[in-house]
Amino acid sequence: MKILKIFIILFLATSFFELKSDEANDILKNKILKNIRCLICQGQSVYDSESEFASSIKLIVDRKINEGLKEKQIYQFLREKYGDWVIFDPQLNKNTYVLWLLPLLLFLFGGAIIYKKIISNKNNKI
Repeated sequence: MKILKIFIILFLATSFFELKSDEANDILKNKILKNIRCLICQGQSVYDSESEFASSIKLIVDRKINEGLKEKQIYQFLREKYGDWVIFDPQLNKNTYVLWLLPLLLFLFGGAIIYKKIISNKNNKI
């Protein structure tokens, strides 16, 4: 009878951990799919898209997670296959400096123009 109880406890424990593992994999999969751009549907993530491309990416990501790859490894695989543009949040590297610095430069340039306008208006009033 003790052996049966131990067997039942072990069975329930492994089922519980397997369920937690599947849930964690689904969360990771959804996180990755929401951050991958569908190359067919402009401006839409693979998670939201129903195109054939999105379906194939969903299968690839699911397979890679089941193979035990980490999130960064999956992103690296997709980057190598489809380029940096496939990721909604690209890394900072030599190819994406302009992408990351342009908003800051535009903000500073716009601020300088506004500052000059304010100063010139004050000088004209005096």
